[in-house]
Amino acid sequence: MADQVYTSSKPIPGGAPPPAFPATKSQINGATRLAYRPQPAKPSRRRSGRGLCCSCCLSLIMILAVLIILAAIASGVFYTIYRPRRPVFSVSSLRFTDLKVSAGGHLTSRLNINVTARNPNKKLVYLYDPISVSILSGGVDVGDGTFAAFVQDAASSTLLSAAASSSGQLLDSAAASDLRKSSSMPVEIDMETRAGVKIGGLKTKKMRIKVRCDGISVAVPKGKKAVVAASPGGDCKVKLRIKIWKWTL
Repeated sequence: MADQVYTSSKPIPGGAPPPAFPATKSQINGATRLAYRPQPAKPSRRRSGRGLCCSCCLSLIMILAVLIILAAIASGVFYTIYRPRRPVFSVSSLRFTDLKVSAGGHLTSRLNINVTARNPNKKLVYLYDPISVSILSGGVDVGDGTFAAFVQDAASSTLLSAAASSSGQLLDSAAASDLRKSSSMPVEIDMETRAGVKIGGLKTKKMRIKVRCDGISVAVPKGKKAVVAASPGGDCKVKLRIKIWKWTL
């Protein structure tokens, strides 16, 4: 039979302190527990990713803005110094050397055309590729030719000469009849090429140039009688066709 231990409420003789008992488990844990300190929340990966993306976009926008400003400043300086102007074209003379319409309505023609190109710029040199020429009358192609490539100095004029011809083009009956009867023919002239600019030792990339001349009337030859070359005048408009990626301006 296990012995039972009884504690006495009486004081111990001699005033000695009561015997010490071992500390309980809860007392030990309470003595070694550290004070609670809330841990800072860890930054979310999603938020940090968004912040990085926003920073990159902002940096890109700032870089583009700086480049645009620099390009605008460079363009302003270039325009102030060189005052660039478009080339000027005019038709000096145009005449038929041969024009025939067969009984079946087939057109055969030959023409001589002279065009004056003028460079109004005092500090820019134009570098032209060969220039294609198409002569039209009422939508009918009456002659095609080509001007040779050339270099045009600043503040100068260049006379361009070429022969144009058309053979075997079929006309409708009304157009063929009008052409046989008429003594003159209204025509439009289309020219297209590529040209670059030379500034000192620097050459720019070549761009497309299209020229349209209208308001021109040319005499139609009859029989063996020669047609004297005339100065048709007309109005020539120059368009620069600048291509940026997929768009043409």
